[in-house]
Amino acid sequence: MLRLLPALLIVAVISAAQTARTPPARKQTAAEHVRKGGPASTLPDAQLEKAIRERFAKSKIAVNKFQVRVQGGTATIEGRTDVIQHKGTATRLARVAGATAVVNKVQVSDQARQKAAGQLATGRRRAQVTRGEAPRR
Repeated sequence: MLRLLPALLIVAVISAAQTARTPPARKQTAAEHVRKGGPASTLPDAQLEKAIRERFAKSKIAVNKFQVRVQGGTATIEGRTDVIQHKGTATRLARVAGATAVVNKVQVSDQARQKAAGQLATGRRRAQVTRGEAPRR
């Protein structure tokens, strides 16, 4: 027992030294997360607006020709779409480009809403297909 005591003491000292070197991770509060809203924009408004438009042009939502305005790091998106998913895609692309907040005023057509409602009613969900399984028809 006396032989193990110095070994245990050495292990305890090494463990304490390692713990002292690494600062404890600070959790982000809910209020901080909401306040930030996304990646902090370091770009001026004009450059941020240009970056968002370039991302839109490279994606499938380019056919919608959404209008984008940026003021104080907040992007405002306006327009109409016939594909319900394009509204969410526009928001995500603006955030990835560096907008601190996004005001999405994109209007989804009635035809797109009816199509989405019909697919939900029939149970047709593409995301439900797992690997190795044939899609339902």
